[in-house]
Amino acid sequence: MTTRHPATPDRVPGPVERAERPASPARPAVLLSMGPGVAGRLLDARHRDRLTALARTDPRLVAHELADPAPEVAAALADAEVLLTCWGAPPLTARVLDSAPRLRAVVHAAGSVKHHLTDACWARGLAVSSAAAVNALPVAEYTLAAILFANKRVLHAAHRYRGLRAPHDWHHELGAAGNYRRTVGVIGASRIGRRVIELLRPFDLRVLLYDPCVTDAEAARLGVRPVPLDALCADSDIVTVHAPELPATRHLLGARELALLPDGATLVNTARGSLVDEAALLPELVSGRLHAVLDVTEPDLPPPGSPLYELPNVLLTPHVAGSLGTELHRLADHALDELERYARGLPFTGAVRPEHLRHSA
Repeated sequence: MTTRHPATPDRVPGPVERAERPASPARPAVLLSMGPGVAGRLLDARHRDRLTALARTDPRLVAHELADPAPEVAAALADAEVLLTCWGAPPLTARVLDSAPRLRAVVHAAGSVKHHLTDACWARGLAVSSAAAVNALPVAEYTLAAILFANKRVLHAAHRYRGLRAPHDWHHELGAAGNYRRTVGVIGASRIGRRVIELLRPFDLRVLLYDPCVTDAEAARLGVRPVPLDALCADSDIVTVHAPELPATRHLLGARELALLPDGATLVNTARGSLVDEAALLPELVSGRLHAVLDVTEPDLPPPGSPLYELPNVLLTPHVAGSLGTELHRLADHALDELERYARGLPFTGAVRPEHLRHSA
């Protein structure tokens, strides 16, 4: 097996569109930088055609190493005015920026930029765009489905039906199930949290919100009732977590908060595993007192012996609530829209500023 140097750029299949006239100053030089294989899933032929129409770039050249780049990546980095990044993008350290004297902007075709933007980027004054608002959409849709299925006790019914395989009085067994006038507690008025609230509006549900940064007036505009965390836990049939991962939010839901949840309540976590104290959650799930829909855990991959894989009251998914499959093309469309705005001298719609990062993922 051939060993590939880590600095070797990833190559995305597809033709390279070459301009038939000299490059216009309105077509910035762009370098793609993201993890191996990501660009092939993010950009289809339509996106690559649009990218080459908007920018001077080779859409097949994808840098997944910038600190010690291959020669062709180093040349492209030295000329780049914009980096188009996504998951797995390498850190933009001061050393990397020294090798990119013309760099003026970073367009991130995903959510958080914390993993690859450094203080040196803000010191340089780079314009930064993120697709966080776009990536929030599938997470909110997953959450809506989880809430409606959880209240309907779909997971329980499916397990029981598989085992019984016979006529049964489901109205008696599921007499306490249903979505009419249930209470949903939303933790965090993030982009995702706000989208979940919006998606819940057509349903006959009462929505509570815990977010210390949201005023009563803003909560009223959102159509939710603001409450302290303890009250939200005690009064909710479903608790769904949408707070950012920050030192202050680690184990936001611990043993005390989980004990406040009513018997039979469901915890939905599509945010980060660290927001829930899993050591405190597991006994509640093993006992059957609580239910859970977990798209994230701590660690990200539970150990093989974890009860989470087998518990009938737990729906465990491998961090798939965010953009997946065709939804990646929405991220690409947004990133190319932002690149077009940059080329036209317009501000980004998804602009990120350093002060935003203190309270966001």
